[in-house]
Amino acid sequence: MNDRPDLSDSHVLVVGDVMLDRYWFGDVSRISPEAPVPVARITRTEERPGGAANVARNAAAIGARVDLVAVAGVDEAGDALARLLHAEGVSAQLTRDPTVNTTVKLRVIGRQQQLLRIDFEAPPGAHALEAKRTTFDARLSSAKVVIFSDYGKGGLAHVDRMIAAAREAGKVVLVDPKGEDFEKYRGATVLTPNLSEFRYIVGRWTSEEDLARRAQRLRTSLELEALLVTRSEEGMTLIREGEVLNVPTVAKEVYDVSGAGDTVIATLGVMLAAGQDLAQAVYWANKAAGIVVGKLGTAVVHPDELFA
Repeated sequence: MNDRPDLSDSHVLVVGDVMLDRYWFGDVSRISPEAPVPVARITRTEERPGGAANVARNAAAIGARVDLVAVAGVDEAGDALARLLHAEGVSAQLTRDPTVNTTVKLRVIGRQQQLLRIDFEAPPGAHALEAKRTTFDARLSSAKVVIFSDYGKGGLAHVDRMIAAAREAGKVVLVDPKGEDFEKYRGATVLTPNLSEFRYIVGRWTSEEDLARRAQRLRTSLELEALLVTRSEEGMTLIREGEVLNVPTVAKEVYDVSGAGDTVIATLGVMLAAGQDLAQAVYWANKAAGIVVGKLGTAVVHPDELFA
């Protein structure tokens, strides 16, 4: 079941909210005389694709052919994002919106701990969103799996129509959801909420059996083939009609969980596009998650790690 899959024909299309993750690393040895806060003397900086762009780079790192459709600003951060994605083998179709700035998350890190995060963001304009939909329609036919990565930044305003178009075209549709309204994801193949997102929608459960019942009700009401609830140190739970599969975590050390959900849905999509069945794809996604949480920040898993 878990032999190394053939990824030579794996092609995924990623759509969603992209951002640029910036990291400022520094030494912290004193408290500011101006306010009771630590002073970080920055010694090194890094930039990485974030959000849906991190999903795309994860899929490319594993070995898939990847198209990314999203909106970015006409600014230095957008240029940096495009450059980074190209370097990581992602075919990025970025609609550049001159009315907004590219979403940036800036993290200041000292002594291997995050001291502060600063966000720069604004929702894309209607014209850019419509142009992005046109690009999506043009790229849809060649992909085997479509991944929607929703970070609640406004880039998936038409997600219901895009899901419908993808399903009509016979594509497998995966959604990493966000927010209070899951109705817009109706008809997707698999939804991958984390534990807190799932709890917000279905309420608190009293047992594993109660969790499964609530998950089945949600799955049925949204006309999904499956729900994959990611549960951090508890692993993940796959819910299909008449079946509940609990997969324990394989993480040896949890260092940083940021971006782990991106790795999960990217790996799931790559494996499904390669012809693996859902249970096999979940196995690989769980293994990838166990690897990536041992790395700092939005990171990727490489084939030599995943298939070791």
